[in-house]
Amino acid sequence: MANKQIPYKIYLEESEMPKAWYNLRADMKNKPAPLLDPGTHQPMGAEALSGVFCEELVKQELDNDTAYCPIPEEILDFYKMYRPAPLVRAYCLEEKLQTPAKIYYKFEGNNTSGSHKLNSAIAQAYYAKKQGLRGVTTETGAGQWGTALSMACAYLGLECKVYMVKCSYEQKPFRREVMRTYGASVTPSPSMETEVGRKILREHPGTTGSLGCAISEAVEKAVNTEGYRYVLGSVLNQVMLHQSVIGLETKAAMDKYGVKPDMIIGCAGGGSNLGGLIAPFMGEKLRGEADYRFIAVEPASCPSLTRGVYAYDYCDTGMVCPLAKMYTLGSGFIPSASHAGGLRYHGMNSVLSQLHADGLMEAVSVKQTEVFEAAEQFARVEGILPAPESSHAIKVAMDEAIRCRETGEEKTILFGLTGTGYFDMMSYEKFHDGKMDDYIPTDEELAAAVAKLPKVD
Repeated sequence: MANKQIPYKIYLEESEMPKAWYNLRADMKNKPAPLLDPGTHQPMGAEALSGVFCEELVKQELDNDTAYCPIPEEILDFYKMYRPAPLVRAYCLEEKLQTPAKIYYKFEGNNTSGSHKLNSAIAQAYYAKKQGLRGVTTETGAGQWGTALSMACAYLGLECKVYMVKCSYEQKPFRREVMRTYGASVTPSPSMETEVGRKILREHPGTTGSLGCAISEAVEKAVNTEGYRYVLGSVLNQVMLHQSVIGLETKAAMDKYGVKPDMIIGCAGGGSNLGGLIAPFMGEKLRGEADYRFIAVEPASCPSLTRGVYAYDYCDTGMVCPLAKMYTLGSGFIPSASHAGGLRYHGMNSVLSQLHADGLMEAVSVKQTEVFEAAEQFARVEGILPAPESSHAIKVAMDEAIRCRETGEEKTILFGLTGTGYFDMMSYEKFHDGKMDDYIPTDEELAAAVAKLPKVD
């Protein structure tokens, strides 16, 4: 066993928790492009966005200059129920791989939602409650965001309406029931409840849905229901701001023991957990204070960063949301029913897209059977059953550790373990029974979806 001068688990004291979120945009020379009105293609200001989102969240969304946003005491008090989250030195995995690399992971599964999503859910629910709203609507893919939001809304006494991607609704019934336990209403998407849902079903009968579909339904429901606003679990800048608590804690814990990662790896769907993990480290890189290698890992079935185009696109399939400049496969692209439901989004957060376009962040895609092989190996040696989404980061972290074994390099690897897989056993069952495939979209399929991108001057 390696010399354990550093504990298996590094915990910060409660007093060492971050007191402010970090806004990475403040240190970016090339700011992300503004959101555009879907009708006029003109930049959207606070007044236009406030019809869909909570007022304080709109301010956070549009703020490209304020580096730190104080975390309200009520949110800090809620965080203390499950934060600080541990930073774990993966000694057992290092020994199994026989690698000279040092492997660390930030574990965000120590709450009932099983993931990092609660960090932003409580913030968004808090601002909705503070505004005097009655309830919120949202979408959810794998169900982790919907679960987290239902918990936050129950805590604050808000109504919660969730549109859950149909394939996940069917594959993950227990996560759906956790949402209902916390008082949320859960509908498989696309549904017959909304005009956009009915339209999608007419055009794609039998579809298993997508995050883009569910977003469209949730937005329509919010704008047509008095006292409601829409909240989103990823993609938006405000969400990445809240998730910066992950990276801030991680950096504080590593600094405490004098550890500096060479590479930082995270799974990438809409971008919230990846952006949250890398935020303070990327800030140092942007300010010229330190250098790191950043790797975004996405599914080969939905490869927005690795095979998409960098362009303005709708954030949803129904084309009712603002246009964002991002790496996208086209808002009409509906991915295969992969088991990493939280990564089945056609686009990527605009901040991360800009960083990737500027060459500051790498991206790789991996097949889901390879992901589950890595997840199983990790579970056997580290004792945590990981979510399929997080397992994308595990796969690449293991690949990099093996590369260190082959080259003899003693790199320090950090990755985000953002969720547990206890509600994903149907996925593990299909993997074990040999019924899982590795569908990868063809160039022709992607070209057809990209051809429908809006024409923005």
